[in-house]
Amino acid sequence: MGWFSGAVAWVRSRIGSQPRPEPPAPGQPATVDALVERMHEIDRALPSTDGVVAFNRMYLRVTELVRDRLVEGWFGNPAFVTRLDLVFAGLYLDAVGAGTPDPSWAPLFTCRLEQGRVPIQFALAGMNAHINHDLPLAVVTTCRQLGLSPDSPGVEDDYHRVNDLLAAVQEDVRRSFLDGIALTVDEQYAGPVANLVSGWSIARARDAAWTNARVLWSLEGVEPLRTDFLATLSRTVGMAGRYLLTPVADLAP
Repeated sequence: MGWFSGAVAWVRSRIGSQPRPEPPAPGQPATVDALVERMHEIDRALPSTDGVVAFNRMYLRVTELVRDRLVEGWFGNPAFVTRLDLVFAGLYLDAVGAGTPDPSWAPLFTCRLEQGRVPIQFALAGMNAHINHDLPLAVVTTCRQLGLSPDSPGVEDDYHRVNDLLAAVQEDVRRSFLDGIALTVDEQYAGPVANLVSGWSIARARDAAWTNARVLWSLEGVEPLRTDFLATLSRTVGMAGRYLLTPVADLAP
């Protein structure tokens, strides 16, 4: 991709694009504590049979862990991680309130009340949409708001420190869902469910999201390439979400 990166760099140099701080978007969460409370509100408002609940509860747990690490001084640039947390979660809140979801989120919101899926499928479909589609956008937006770039000192290091945090809880989260499958689905379906979700990795998704964030940063102001790239990303992520939500059982109440 060397020739492409060089071409994009030349175009950006010609249009004189430089990182400058930008104000937060209207409605963006103001604090991590406010964000945590909003997720609690979503949890209280939705019936337990709503597939969005499975993702919301897992996301809430991760957000609380990030908040705790911020207080402990675990990150090199807590201002960057805090802003990324707020921008990133704001995209999820936008998806919850959207009348027509982005194609990346459509599988989850379309199937959220349908039978035949188990909670871990909904949780991973939400993570797929949020990480693979929303996270690259959140990185770029956060850098713009703070006058940084993905190449600014410490930005990538702190991004990957979140990976370390998620790795510590990923297996616990996965196991908690899989252990409950036998309570919801006949034993004959436990294997297919495990096979369906076992290949999805938070770490690999976040690695891909970082690469896509760098591509998006390079494409800023380069149209129609940027718009085409985002449209393709939305559709591709949505396709993966539909796969993760493949019905595996007749879960008649």
